[in-house]
Amino acid sequence: MSTLILALAAGAVIGLALGALGGGGSVLAVPALIYLLGFTPAAATTASLIIVTATSATALYTHATSGNVRWKTGALFAAAGIPPALAAATLASRVPEPVLTAAFAATAGLAAWRMFAAPAPDPDPGQQPRPVRPARAAGAGAGLGSITGFLGVGGGFLAVPALVSVLGLRMRAAVGTSLLVITVNSLAALAARTGTHTPLHWAVIAPFTGAAVLGAWDGKRLAAKISGPALQRTFAAVLLAVAALMLTDALH
Repeated sequence: MSTLILALAAGAVIGLALGALGGGGSVLAVPALIYLLGFTPAAATTASLIIVTATSATALYTHATSGNVRWKTGALFAAAGIPPALAAATLASRVPEPVLTAAFAATAGLAAWRMFAAPAPDPDPGQQPRPVRPARAAGAGAGLGSITGFLGVGGGFLAVPALVSVLGLRMRAAVGTSLLVITVNSLAALAARTGTHTPLHWAVIAPFTGAAVLGAWDGKRLAAKISGPALQRTFAAVLLAVAALMLTDALH
């Protein structure tokens, strides 16, 4: 019973993060599965992809109904990142875990700093967002794919800063569009793991996923009540906290 309660609680928190912030699912899910629910790292990574795929797809739908998804930009961004992500994942298998953890922490910290240092207030409601150049979107997506493939995460925690800082999307649009990127990346990663025969503990994964899906709906409602700049600062604060925790783990 305690395992079920932990799975439900962790799932709700992760769904809330994905729905409100457009990222952070795999960053939170993998440690929760390992440290709270006793999964091995390999099983936790695969289970996290299942959970994050279902949850991000749900959150994507809720944001799409509000017009917060830039479909063309998101699709190009995600597609450009798949090949470098697969190549970077191969390279990551040869790197010691403490180095990967430290790299993860440094990347998260840099992304948070960029969002704190270069705030992007929402423009007036009547102002049209500036067009995104396809080459720039593809380049940013390829760069993100390389990083996320190397670090083994879905990429939402980096996609949102990239969409805001590099491509100039408003925060709400960045949150919604990042969910499309996460869904595509997670599906691609799951497909790559099809033949690995990693044991899946569905008695934990199913309630975890269910709670995360429900949490994503609440996260979308929460995001609608918070201004774009405040949402941006909240996301940056979450990134800094994750970076600090991961760096501490790497050093010890």
